Amino acid sequence: MPYVRAHMDPQPTDPNDPARPPVTDHRRRPAYLRCARVKLCSVKKCLQVIGSSERGRDPQIYTRFSPPQLNKPSAPMADSEPDPVLVGEKRGCPEDEEEGTLTKKPRVEKDQENGGPPHHREEDETTGEASDGEEEVETFADMMKHGLTELDVGILKYVSDHEGFSGILKERYSDFVVNEISKQGKIVHLDDLSVPPEAEEVPEVEPQPEDSDVLTEEQKKQLGELQLFKNKEDNVSIEVIDDTKEKRTVVHKAIKTQYPGLETKTEEREGRKFIVAYHAAGKKALAAPRKHFWPKNRGTFCHFVLYKENKDTMDAINVLSKFLRLRPNMFSYMGTKDKRAITVQEIAVLKITAERLSHLNKCLINLKLGNFSYKNHPLKLGELQGNHFTVIIRNISGTDEQVQQALTSLKQTGFVNYYGMQRFGTTAVPTHHVGRAILKDNWKEVVDLILKPRPGAEKEFLVRCREEWAKTQDPEAALKKLPNKRCVEGQLLRGLSMYGKKNIVTAFGMIPRNNRLMYIHSYQSAVWNTMVSRRIEAFGLKAVEGDLVLKGTAAHVLSAAEAEACSIHDIVMPLPGFDVIYPSHPVGKGYRELLSADGLDIDNMRHNVKDYSLAGAYRRIIIRPSEVTWEIVQYDDPKISLVHSDFEKLENKPAPVFNKEGKYRALRMEFSLPPSTYATMAIREVLKLDTSIKKQTQLNTTWFN
Repeated sequence: MPYVRAHMDPQPTDPNDPARPPVTDHRRRPAYLRCARVKLCSVKKCLQVIGSSERGRDPQIYTRFSPPQLNKPSAPMADSEPDPVLVGEKRGCPEDEEEGTLTKKPRVEKDQENGGPPHHREEDETTGEASDGEEEVETFADMMKHGLTELDVGILKYVSDHEGFSGILKERYSDFVVNEISKQGKIVHLDDLSVPPEAEEVPEVEPQPEDSDVLTEEQKKQLGELQLFKNKEDNVSIEVIDDTKEKRTVVHKAIKTQYPGLETKTEEREGRKFIVAYHAAGKKALAAPRKHFWPKNRGTFCHFVLYKENKDTMDAINVLSKFLRLRPNMFSYMGTKDKRAITVQEIAVLKITAERLSHLNKCLINLKLGNFSYKNHPLKLGELQGNHFTVIIRNISGTDEQVQQALTSLKQTGFVNYYGMQRFGTTAVPTHHVGRAILKDNWKEVVDLILKPRPGAEKEFLVRCREEWAKTQDPEAALKKLPNKRCVEGQLLRGLSMYGKKNIVTAFGMIPRNNRLMYIHSYQSAVWNTMVSRRIEAFGLKAVEGDLVLKGTAAHVLSAAEAEACSIHDIVMPLPGFDVIYPSHPVGKGYRELLSADGLDIDNMRHNVKDYSLAGAYRRIIIRPSEVTWEIVQYDDPKISLVHSDFEKLENKPAPVFNKEGKYRALRMEFSLPPSTYATMAIREVLKLDTSIKKQTQLNTTWFN
C-alpha cells in the first residue's frame, strides 16, 4: 500500500497518550491545520503527514513508490537537484532557530513552522468549533487536489519500457547525497579540515616621512590598538603643538604610512588643532577587518568546501554570514543544492582567512568547512560541470532482474530531460501562468495571479493577506497581514503601496530580479516539456529530418542524410525566444500554435521591459547519466545510514555493514548529471513514478483510510 510517513521529533503519536503535548490556541488555526492526522507546515518546503514514527538520529520521511502501468505514471515523487519538491521538516542549526537568518525575520506563528507540537487530539479537533464559524475541516487530499500533475506541465513520456517497482526514497536525508563536480571535472569532497600555512611575504619598503619621530611611543601604542580594534574609542586625537601646515602634513603621512587602514583629519577645538585618526569604514570596520592587512601575495578569495546536512545552500550561507558578520553577497558559489540531503560544494568568500572559517567548525551544526585555498577569483553560477548523486531507495519491491533492466536502460539510453515539477510551483497558481501573463504584458492579471485568494493549502498569514487584498484592494492593509514582508507577495504589495496600482510594472520590480525571471523561465520550461513530449510521440527515439543539433553554440537543421548519422542524444529542442530557430518538421510548427493559443507571437518575443525579453536557448531532449553504478544491499536496522559520508570518513567512523541475509532490501545507485538537469527525472525513469505532489497525495490517501 502506498504511503507517506514523516515525523519532526520522537514525541508520542497515540492521540490518547496523556504524555502528548496539548494543542494550544486551537481556534486560531486555519482549517488545514485542524486536520486530525495532517499538519502542513510549508507545502513547498515541508510535507508532514502525522502517522507512526520511529526514533533515529535525523528527521525522516518515508515515501512509498508503487509501480504504475507502463506510460501511466502514478506514484509519489523524488527530490532532485537543484530544487527539491518534497523535503523534510524545516529544521536547521540551533543558531538559525534562535536568531533567525539575515534574510528571514523571526517566525511569528511558530506552530506553523515546526516549532510547536505536531500532534493533535482527534477529540479536540471536533469540539468547540461550531461557534467559531469556520468551515468543515478539509482533508489533505482535498487541499492538494488543486495542484499540478505531470500532465499539466507536459511530462508524459518514458525512454524505456521496463516495469516499474516500488521503494522508499529519502527515508533519511542521508539517503540522498550530492557532490558538486567542479569546472575541472573533479568530484568535490570534504577530506581536509586543516588550515593552509601562510606564505612568507617579502616586506615592501615603505617610504618613511622625513621625521620618523613625529609620533610619541604613547601615540604609537594608541594608534596600534586602534588599528587592531583593541581601542574601544572611535578615534585617536593628537594635538599639533607646532601648528604649521608642513608639520601637520608630516603627521598625517606618518599615521597613514605606518598604520594602513587608518584615515586622518584635522579638527580645531577651543583654539587648538588636533589630528584625528580613525577607521575609514567607521564602526562597520569592526565587522569587516578583512579590508585591512591582507597580504598582497595571498589570493583575494578564500575558497573552501562546504559540507551540509538537511539545509539548503542559502540557509547555510546565511548562517555563515551571521557568524562572520558579513553580507551574504560576499559569498559566491556555482550552484544551489538540495535541502533534504547531504551535499558537498565549493564556496568562495572575499578576504576572510581560512583560520577564521576553520574556527566556525567548533560551533556549526550540520555544516562543516574544509579544503581551504586562496585564489584571485570568485565562483560564478553555472561554472560547475554538474553534480554526482548517491541515492538510496529502501524497501524496493523489484526483483534483481527488474532493477538490472531499469538501471541498464538508464545507463545506456538515459531519460527524458524534462524540467522537474519544482520548476512550476506547488500552489494552485502555477508559476508558468504568471510568466505567461508577464509575456502578454497583462500586468493586472500578474497582480491578480500572485495576490488573489487560491484554493488549497497555504500558511494562515498568506490566506489572511489574500483575503484582505480581495476585499479592499488596499496594498497597505494587505501588507499588514504579513509578518514577513520579504515574500513575493509582500514585496509586490510594498511596490504597489509605494508606486500605486497604476504603475504595476515598477511595483513588480520590487521583487528581486531572479524571482521575477523565474516566472517567465517557468513558462519557457512548460512549453519545452510539452513540445518534447510531442516530439517523442511523433518520431520516437531516433533523429529525423528537421531536427536540430548544435554546431558550436548555433543550431543546425538536419537533412535526411545527416539525420541517419545522428543519435537521439545529439538532438536539441529550443526554449522559445527571439534568438532561436525551430525544428522544420511538423512538431516545430507546433511551437507557433502553442504560443498563439496562449496569446503570444512567436515572431515577437521581445518585451517592452528588457528583462522580460526572451532570447531563448537549446536543451538536449535525452540525457544519459555518466558514471552510473548500482548495487542491491540488504540490512536489518532501518535507522542506520547506508552511505559513508565525507564527514564520517573524517571522523574515522566505520562504513555501513550490510547483512547478506538482512530482512530489508535497498537499491544504492550513483550517477553524474550535467548542470540544470533534474535528478528527479532520472529516478522517475527508473521507478516509473509521477513526481507531482497532487498525484502522491491521491495515492497516499488510502493509507489514512
